[in-house]
Amino acid sequence: MSRQKSMGTIEWLMLIVLSILWGGSFLFNGILVKVWPPFTIVAARVALAALALHLILRISGQAMPRDSKSWAAFFGMGLLNNVIPFSLIVWGQTHIVSGLASILNATTPLFAVIVAHLLTQDEKITAGRLVGVLTGFAGVALMIGPAALNGLGDNTLAQLAVLGGALSYSVAGIFGRRFKRMGMAPMLPAAGQVTASAIMLVPVALIVDRPWTLGMPGTETLAALAGLALLSTAIAYVLFFRILATAGATNLMLVTFLIPVSAILLGALVLGEQLLPKHFAGMAMIAIGLAAIDGRIAQAWKGKTASP
Repeated sequence: MSRQKSMGTIEWLMLIVLSILWGGSFLFNGILVKVWPPFTIVAARVALAALALHLILRISGQAMPRDSKSWAAFFGMGLLNNVIPFSLIVWGQTHIVSGLASILNATTPLFAVIVAHLLTQDEKITAGRLVGVLTGFAGVALMIGPAALNGLGDNTLAQLAVLGGALSYSVAGIFGRRFKRMGMAPMLPAAGQVTASAIMLVPVALIVDRPWTLGMPGTETLAALAGLALLSTAIAYVLFFRILATAGATNLMLVTFLIPVSAILLGALVLGEQLLPKHFAGMAMIAIGLAAIDGRIAQAWKGKTASP
């Protein structure tokens, strides 16, 4: 019988840090989209992240695998975790509002629960996990606000594109479990994935965007690219593979619920934006959902009913 994985304090802290790093990517992207086209941003993001990670590997004395099996896995992970979702979500966001896109992207844990149930032996659906996912999703919708759902039903193809990106992320979480079985430290698949993604995306950016025709980037643009590539990609993916190896794919996808929380709290702390009652209510629902998915509520209930 399979046992549901539970996250310890270290895994929860890493998940929170990952949500902050990925939440910050929206800020960096908001600066970059004003001066660069989408494929140039995505290609530059993964290429710079790959250079940084390879430099760290060289300094630390770690060697990248050279066998075809490892690189096939890197390209598969890059396709599922970068190329497909980045392209679908960026295209979708050009046709629908960001709030609706965020809610649709928050379906990633729901897809992860279903995909993990179908493709794994140790991450099966439980009642608590399913209820937790639905509760967390409702919390995201409440926190972002009902107004974001006004466009639901319009631009169906764009909405399906964002949902396709969320599905691709969930499949990538399952696919990435193989790196632990292959005995790779988290740094190696992080570097391999973004390297493979750069190999696939840079030619597309060169053909579609013709970046040499763009003007010279300013200081703000370069700073935003550095933050996006080094913080929200290079460091973030090292954490991604570390959490995946210890906590499993379903728990890892919970970061999608935490990203809006991080973005709203960062907005309040850094930009002075106002926190509304709906934000606190949504965060509370997300916390309950996370606890249910992690199995803590079920464990506490079993302990209570088992005691005399």
